This record gives sequence, C-alpha cells and structure tokens, in this order.
Amino acid sequence: MKKKLMMLGASALQVPAIKKAKEMGYEIILVDYDEHAVGFPLADVKLVVSTLDQEEVYRQALIHKPDVVMTSTSDGPVRTAAYVNEKLGKQPDLSYADSLCATIKSHMRNRLRERQVPIPEYYAVSDFAEFEEAVGKFCGNCIVKPADNAGSRGVVLMENGKWAGTEDKGEDKEAGDIKELKEIYAYSKSHSRNGTVMVEEFMQGPEVSVEAMTVEGKTQIITITDKYITPPPYFVELAHCEPSRLDEDMQEGIRQVALQAVQAVGLRNGPSHTEIKVTPEGPKVVELAARLGGDFITSRLVPLSTGVDMVGASVALATGAEADIRPKWKKAAAIHFLPAKEGIIRRISVDEEIWKLKGMEDVVIDKKAGDEVHGTKSSNDRLGYIITSADTPEEAMEAGEKAMGFLTVEWEG
Repeated sequence: MKKKLMMLGASALQVPAIKKAKEMGYEIILVDYDEHAVGFPLADVKLVVSTLDQEEVYRQALIHKPDVVMTSTSDGPVRTAAYVNEKLGKQPDLSYADSLCATIKSHMRNRLRERQVPIPEYYAVSDFAEFEEAVGKFCGNCIVKPADNAGSRGVVLMENGKWAGTEDKGEDKEAGDIKELKEIYAYSKSHSRNGTVMVEEFMQGPEVSVEAMTVEGKTQIITITDKYITPPPYFVELAHCEPSRLDEDMQEGIRQVALQAVQAVGLRNGPSHTEIKVTPEGPKVVELAARLGGDFITSRLVPLSTGVDMVGASVALATGAEADIRPKWKKAAAIHFLPAKEGIIRRISVDEEIWKLKGMEDVVIDKKAGDEVHGTKSSNDRLGYIITSADTPEEAMEAGEKAMGFLTVEWEG
C-alpha cells in the first residue's frame, strides 16, 4: 500500500515539493483554501480547507490517515503541521511550542532575546495607545509590521512619525500626525492574523537570507543570498542573488548569527530561511522561518548555484529518509521581479528574443491585461519574474537586469 503525504498548501511555491513527494511514490493529500490552487491537479486527494485551521486539518488527517504531514514554503502552515503531527502522536521535527517562535514575530523576538541572539529593539503592541507609545520611543523612526504574516504584507517604514517618503499634507500638524499614525497602525494591523503589531528599530545595512538544512539537530548552511528591496516606505523584495557578494569576514559573522537563531527556535530536522541585516553593530536577525525560502530561492536559485536540492532534502527529512545536502558546484543564480505601478494593465508581453540571452533560465508573467494593481506594496503585487544563472553573482545579476529590458508593460490612461 502506498504511503500518504499530506501537504499543507498547493500554491506555485509548494509545487516543487509536491512533485518531489510524488516522485518518491507518496499518495498526495493536498490542503489549500483556494479551490483553484495551481497544485491541486497533482493531488490524489484534494481538500479545500484553510491550512491555518488546525482543528479541521487534524480532523481531515484522522479521516485520511497520512504517514507524513508537512508544508514547504509557508509560515502559518508550519504551526498547523506541528500541531497535527503532535496530535497524531508523530515525533515532530519542530514542536508546536517552538513552531510559534518560528512563525509569530513577537514570540520569535522573545525567544531570540532570551537566547541572546542579536536582534533589533522591538515592542509588540495590541492597541493604538500602545502603538503610539512604542513609536514615540523610536522618535517616530521605526519599522511597523504585523506579527504573523509574510511577503512584506503590512510592513511600513516610518520617519518622524509618518510614512517614509511622504510630504506634509498641509493640515493641522497635531491632528494630521494622529490621523497618519492611526492609518499606519490600521494598515499593518489589517494584515495581522492575531491582531498584534510589531514596532521595531529600523536597521541600516545590507540584507541577506541564509538558506540552511538541519539534520538531527546539526545545521549546515547551504548558501547566503543577497536581497534587493523597494525604496521606503514598503519593503518588497525585487531581486535575490547567490552566493552573497559580501566580504568573507562579514559572511562568517552572518553564518554564526544564523546558526544561533536556528538553535534558539529548536529545529531538529528540516530547512530554515533566516533573514539578517548587517548593521554597524554587526549582523542582526530580521526574521527566521523554519521552512524553505520563498520567492523560488530554494526551489530554483539554490540548485542552480550549489547543486543542492533543498526541496528534495526537506521532503526526505519529513518522511524519515536520508537527505543529500552536499554542495555539487560553486556557481551563481539570480531572480529579478517585475515591479508594478498603480493602475490597470493594458498589455504585458515578453520578447521571444529574451531566450537568446546568455544565462536565461526562466521567465514567468503572473499578471494579465485588465488586471488592476495598486503599486508594489507586497510580493503579491509583482508582475512576474526572470531567473538567470552564471559563473559569478555579478554576471547572474547583470544577465537578469539585461533580460528585464525584454519585458513590456503598457498601462491604461
């Protein structure tokens, strides 16, 4: 009889892990709230259920009796997988208590502070009065973000108590300041599932993510990825490139902080994606995820740059099989995302000549004519992406930047 694997999430980012599990011979039970999720055609059993509904997922697990319950690239389902595995009596690779620290930013910050892992100064607030007080402690210069979301949703940089980069609206200053504070708080809180908002020190310096695999409590860093984001006030990732171009001493400091962070959250087996800012005081953790990195970092860039199949390794570890995480080569890879402006798309196209460019690996358009977008405020707003590879990170980035010139977007009006 075939073994069964329940995958929490059926989006495009989860598809590589779904395919790996099918290759390993598992019957696939897919769970996603979106009945049109792109991964559902790969399912043996399709369950239109929210991956955040722990009790319903557990009820479905009792019905379908999976041998393995896991997720791939989403934060919220990490908690659900840990919860269901514990309820089923399976030994989780991350306990439910630890999963809270890996997915809810307030819990994460508290755990990292307890374990003396370098982090920014922060406050977790649950109402506007607390928010206003916390912003005041940073003199109005800080980062505001929801405690339990991802993809830059609800993240804002504040300068002098306002959205960064905005001008004075010409109204009564005190009334205008309060109004703007309330708008920022409401915007961030609207993206927080548990209603908690984080107010944090704004860290200056380059940002990276650390892609790693932990096997029986021992963590191996696979690579460090440079990140490139939009200007303030939003922080949407527009490109990633690996390996990092930072100097080796800086990279070693990053590795040590990442290892501390992974150990602090208690991950025993599985992938991790740790985002770090290199500040004048040294590397500090922005966030840590006990899952594969999104934005196709671990599904596409890591195999191209290192030869390591982190997706396959994560499925293998979840199923109790041996995982091969040995690097095979030292190359480079990059992904560039096409940003959006506010408006309705009239036409979006790709010049076929793009495939003649050296280093081209993939090009995908996620939006279509007639779609209305509202600027680039979260990862969901991006119009598409290009993946390139080369011998060096400089060449991979250059190839991607050149390829972006072969995409055309026309707007209504």
